[in-house]
Amino acid sequence: MPDTSYDLHGVRVFECAAGGALIRNDRDAANLVNTAWEHHARLVVLPIERLGDDFFRLKTRIAGEVIQKFVTYRLRVAIVGDISRYVAESSALRDFVYESNRGDQVWFVATREELAERVERIQCRGA
Repeated sequence: MPDTSYDLHGVRVFECAAGGALIRNDRDAANLVNTAWEHHARLVVLPIERLGDDFFRLKTRIAGEVIQKFVTYRLRVAIVGDISRYVAESSALRDFVYESNRGDQVWFVATREELAERVERIQCRGA
């Protein structure tokens, strides 16, 4: 599946294809932000396949750099996929995921269905 954009409960979404290039640093994230803007997106969906193992090792700082780009440019970002093996290896990552999921800007979700539920809840709250 190629990159695609669509509406989800009234939110314009830009979803990255799982098979694309890895997002390795803040420059890659900035390029993705630009592409999302071209699609008028307010939410970027990143499959975990696009992030690589180092993203989930917080000591590399890749996650912080990448996520900060989205936050700076006020784009929501959803990391979609099963990250249970990474969370099992790192209490710091587990805490980061927990805190991220409490907010409205960055989410870690296992499935697109879970993402759709979150977007619907946010839209119902008017956030």
